[in-house]
Amino acid sequence: MILDLETRLSSAQAFTGAATVSTNVIDLGNTTPKRQIGDGEPEGVEVVVTVAAGAGSTHTMEIIQSAASAMTSPDIIASMTILAAVLVAGYKFFLAIPPGFPTKQFIALRNTSTGGTTTVTLTAWATLQSMTDKLQTYAKGYAIS
Repeated sequence: MILDLETRLSSAQAFTGAATVSTNVIDLGNTTPKRQIGDGEPEGVEVVVTVAAGAGSTHTMEIIQSAASAMTSPDIIASMTILAAVLVAGYKFFLAIPPGFPTKQFIALRNTSTGGTTTVTLTAWATLQSMTDKLQTYAKGYAIS
């Protein structure tokens, strides 16, 4: 799989507390009709936990859309709630964009944390769901001989 900066939403970004939005947004272009990337082959956001979530917290991950690049007045187009105990370093999951979406120009990832220690560090990018099964992570410090 080839990843580029245009599809990356977060790179080891610390999401803390209430409604933190990804560092980057994806601009789908201001075309009519809007590019509904949820149609056809399933596409969405792949998320990898780079630093485990704080104990006792609950995290709601959302793909949001907005007409503004600052992600003001966003709409939620996909959502998943995960307990901190699941969000250990290396854990990955996929949030699919449903058919017919997005209907606005910009998309981003948003995390809302409640309870306990609410910080989690994530790396996220837009990709096809079929590509996520092919991802493999390796422990640091391995040697190839």
